[in-house]
Amino acid sequence: MNEFLSRAGAWADGVLEMIALGGPVVALLIAMSILALTIVLLKLWQFSAMRVGDRRTAMSALKVYRAGSAGDAASIAGKSRNPVAQVLARAIRGKHRVDMADELVREEVLRYGADQLETLRSHFRPLEVIASLAPLLGLFGTVLGMIEAFRDLEAAGSQVNPAILSGGIWQALLTTAAGLAVAMPVIVALNWLERVVDRLAHDMDNIVTQVFTMDLSRAPAVHGHELDPERVEVRPLGE
Repeated sequence: MNEFLSRAGAWADGVLEMIALGGPVVALLIAMSILALTIVLLKLWQFSAMRVGDRRTAMSALKVYRAGSAGDAASIAGKSRNPVAQVLARAIRGKHRVDMADELVREEVLRYGADQLETLRSHFRPLEVIASLAPLLGLFGTVLGMIEAFRDLEAAGSQVNPAILSGGIWQALLTTAAGLAVAMPVIVALNWLERVVDRLAHDMDNIVTQVFTMDLSRAPAVHGHELDPERVEVRPLGE
């Protein structure tokens, strides 16, 4: 416990020293990094709560539905929090309602799926802003630091001390390093989160389509015969 407290104190001292050297720009970058980390943790919790990684339930329910047991398939899919499974359950229940056409059911199912995807994409925009703004803020702090360093060099007059310039330069470059250190992990996290949502959107569209169409790989041959490619007539467009 004492070792943990000592490390935490050393980390806090390091952060305070960086703020003192980098000024308000570094303080702002640290605040942005804390905000980005909070958003990423919240999104991970949300993805976990919605069972985003559970792809087996929807596929298992679809197999049951393809086997002809719509009720069991809807029950299996409805028990999962996964958005794809929820969309599948709604599609199966809606398709077997006699008072709704398939087109209306599919439109409503896709609307529900789009709402789920929009919920998963929430707070992506702040991460995009942080990822693009952090390097620019770091560069801005570097420019300000370089201006201050050359002002000190000018004030020194003929008694130029190289330490004045070199010290000012490394302090100025500190903000650029801080900006890049904030931006790079945020970019990686944002791309991963977007990839997860994009894959989920593809799975939704794929599985809903399979509910309202037939599996052509299992379709019977025409009149009990296989199609002969040599007898297939290809006509130009417009005829």
